[in-house]
Amino acid sequence: MSANTGTTPIGVVTQPYKNESRPLAVHVRASLERYFDELNGQAPSELYDLVLSEIEQPLLEVVMERTRGNISKAATFLGLNRATLRKKLQKYRINN
Repeated sequence: MSANTGTTPIGVVTQPYKNESRPLAVHVRASLERYFDELNGQAPSELYDLVLSEIEQPLLEVVMERTRGNISKAATFLGLNRATLRKKLQKYRINN
């Protein structure tokens, strides 16, 4: 919890993941470090799009599950308009 507001900062897991309470960014960074290690010095290509798609698809899947397929509610959770969310769901072939 934040010392000043009494709220949980964005990105902090409130229920520990594998007995840890760490920001999502720490997990993303660790994954990127492993990715670069596995490249063995080779240059990555289209890394930005790769990372976004690797994060965006499970994000959409979980939000759609949590909202029971409710596009309006999911769009509100994500801060997207419904048309944009529908396009993203089509892109990743996620059925609502």
